[in-house]
Amino acid sequence: MRESLVWLLGSVGLRAIPFASAAAFLDSYEDSGCCCLVSDVRMPGMSGLELQKALNARGIKLPLILMTAFGDVSTAVTAMKAGAVDFIEKPFNNQNMLDLINAALQSDVARRKSKAAEVENAQLLARLTPQEHRVFERVAAGLSNREIGSEMDISIKTVEVHRARVMRKLEANSVAELVRFHMHNAPSGEGDGGEGT
Repeated sequence: MRESLVWLLGSVGLRAIPFASAAAFLDSYEDSGCCCLVSDVRMPGMSGLELQKALNARGIKLPLILMTAFGDVSTAVTAMKAGAVDFIEKPFNNQNMLDLINAALQSDVARRKSKAAEVENAQLLARLTPQEHRVFERVAAGLSNREIGSEMDISIKTVEVHRARVMRKLEANSVAELVRFHMHNAPSGEGDGGEGT
């Protein structure tokens, strides 16, 4: 089964690395870029479900496709509820397997891009001083400069200075961009503390 899968994936230009067991995979796993994992549900030693639990325990976010015999469908459904991306019954159609793998690879690309964006946005947010962060929260909430100044007990001119710095540091070109940035990135509850500097 492993050899036929490696051949199938190689025939369409996908690199496949076979492992004799789940333990062998876990022992040698390194995050080296976009990938997915195809595993059987029933294997000698660690089962596919046990492998999934081990991946989750280690915080390894890897799209997992489980191959299952007809009698294991309920087990595969349980695995999907625990995070597997899909399952396929044996014997399977080669094109169906390729479609599942390509979908899993695309989901891994999207996950990695999303994670990279989260890291980048967190770095942008870290540029803000506490005072700038409070102004940012209030701008994103739709308050005017006058309302922000009144609420924070600072002058409108000071609000304008902070607002300009927030726009520059968050690389936003408009208030609409600031609002979108806030909706997707700002932790809830921030900006409600004391004044700071």
